[in-house]
Amino acid sequence: MKTRDGEEIYYKDWGTGRPVLFIHGWPLNADAWDDQMKLVAENGFRGVAHDRRGHGRSSQPFNGYDFDSFADDLNDVMTALDLRDATLVAHSMGGGELARYIGRHGTGRVAQAVLLSAVPPLMIQGPNNPEGVPEQVFDDIKNGILAERSQYWKDTAEPFFGANRPGNKVTQGNKDAFWFMAMHQCVQAAVKCVDAFAYTDFTEDLRKFDVPTLVVHGDDDQIVPIDATGRKTAKIVPDATLKVYEGGSHGIALVPGDKERFNQDLLDFLKS
Repeated sequence: MKTRDGEEIYYKDWGTGRPVLFIHGWPLNADAWDDQMKLVAENGFRGVAHDRRGHGRSSQPFNGYDFDSFADDLNDVMTALDLRDATLVAHSMGGGELARYIGRHGTGRVAQAVLLSAVPPLMIQGPNNPEGVPEQVFDDIKNGILAERSQYWKDTAEPFFGANRPGNKVTQGNKDAFWFMAMHQCVQAAVKCVDAFAYTDFTEDLRKFDVPTLVVHGDDDQIVPIDATGRKTAKIVPDATLKVYEGGSHGIALVPGDKERFNQDLLDFLKS
């Protein structure tokens, strides 16, 4: 489909029933949600997942890598497919896309929201957010991508999944899939998205949530620390439910063990 500014957005659309729209994290694409797409399609729902601009099979423009643009792209997808009474499920950076969508476009088409290991309300460390991530970390990410992004993605897969923790269940397949999807993100999107998810404050967007919201976060997330994000989000969003996965990494939806737990929690929430 085409966006309002002429960019092409790739999407997959499985099953029939009430829609569940999945929003992927950085630097991934819609394929990261295949297990959950199959799950919802087999349980009477319609699963939809798109590649964000600059990622996967969507257009790779040089500009437009900000959350207002991402939220408007999401609105274009929702409108083009006429998705109503939808559950929006978002991982990591996708959580910012979901939050800004509600902030800009409201919940007229939305019935539920799920924020998984998500970046809101604010990632960057500061006087009002001491639990956040130091600015130097984001500078190092951008420098690593620009220096040699293929090796950078291989290295990043380790903390992303918690493969550097004793007793982890991360497979080589997990890490290979991460690298493969990351390499389909254009380098301009890779760098610009870091600034977007580091510095964007979603606090006011979260305050506009007026639908049942499930917040899921691992307490050993090395990419998006829970104390700066998930715990704060659950306090800001009215009547949000927080589920903390003990020892959970950033890649909960993909790692064996945590994936099955999340799938069940998602299905229970959809049917609630």
